[in-house]
Amino acid sequence: MDQAPENDSDQPLVTYLKRLVTAMAFVMIAGFVVLIGTLVIRLNADPIPLPDRVTLPAGVSAVAFTQGTDWYAVVTDADTILIYDRSTDALAQTVTIDR
Repeated sequence: MDQAPENDSDQPLVTYLKRLVTAMAFVMIAGFVVLIGTLVIRLNADPIPLPDRVTLPAGVSAVAFTQGTDWYAVVTDADTILIYDRSTDALAQTVTIDR
């Protein structure tokens, strides 16, 4: 088989490209490690604590629960959303769902 003649003027370019590909591989591996580390840290963070006890109005039962940093809300079977203040556990707002 015929081999292509080697050209000494291309050798620095080939060396540069090899180093560039190696550097990009290291950067991609480091980025992947940082991404995995960030996910592990975020998923192991302590969640916002749930209130010990939520007092609902008589005859109403909870269907869903959600929370923010300083409030929590309960969706009831009566198509209302009860929003409570986290610091005082007092009812802050009632939203009626219209269908």
